[in-house]
Amino acid sequence: MAGGQPAHEKPSGPSSLSGRSNLTLRIVSSLVLAPVALVAAYFGGLVFLAFWTVAALAVLWEWDTLVCGDDRNLVLSTGAVALVGSGLLITLDRAGIALALIALGCFGAAVLASSIRRMWCAGGLVYAAGILLAPVLLRHDASFGFAAILFLFVIVWLTDITAYFVGRAVGGPKLMPRVSPNKTWSGAIGGTAAAMVGGVIVAHQSGISGLTAAAVVALVLSIISQAGDLFESAIKRRFDAKDASQLIPGHGGLMDRLDGFVAAAVAGALIGVAHGGLDAPARGLMVW
Repeated sequence: MAGGQPAHEKPSGPSSLSGRSNLTLRIVSSLVLAPVALVAAYFGGLVFLAFWTVAALAVLWEWDTLVCGDDRNLVLSTGAVALVGSGLLITLDRAGIALALIALGCFGAAVLASSIRRMWCAGGLVYAAGILLAPVLLRHDASFGFAAILFLFVIVWLTDITAYFVGRAVGGPKLMPRVSPNKTWSGAIGGTAAAMVGGVIVAHQSGISGLTAAAVVALVLSIISQAGDLFESAIKRRFDAKDASQLIPGHGGLMDRLDGFVAAAVAGALIGVAHGGLDAPARGLMVW
């Protein structure tokens, strides 16, 4: 899992002791969550679908709690039905119907929400659907499904981890101080460089020969991952929240963990479909 309190932000606690404690919690949580995500990706099928359905439902709950106010329960129920149904449809090779169901769910969420938050509540379902449908669509590709998911994991994780340590060690100009005050250009560049190296290694180990193309794709996905991180930070700032929730010790909520991954996964799925078609999106992402 990846995302969360931006990896290249310095701890915001009142003391260095609290910062070290938070970093310890982050490490422990990651050591638990990352292997579970990898095991689910390895097995694929219903295991993978169940894993990302639970993640998407949790993120939908966090988003709706954050932005929908008193309309949360009705909006959440509508979105949950749409999410579960669309995930099942993807596994049955009914991607078009799955997207139509999400669109219908967005319409329902907009109708049920108050007039001032209709777009925000409907947007939560789109966001959660990206977390579910993009990785499931890629993993469903029998040829390179696992490789594509591993490719995404490595890119997002290395972007996050390397940016954290490079940003702390080097510092320098801020990337976007109004949205995420402690992000630095040095962290962003360091994270992207590490992601490119990791992406090339995964591609090579997967028997893919077009390593230059893999590096370029990794570069693009790393940048998009960081944009997803900034987007989630902007949402929290808009609704005056430090974390999406407190589901994960040291990390906040799943939204905080998956902000970079959802952006990279959606972009990866779109690239894969555009290049390889709906029948082979992972091949389209990985083989050039």
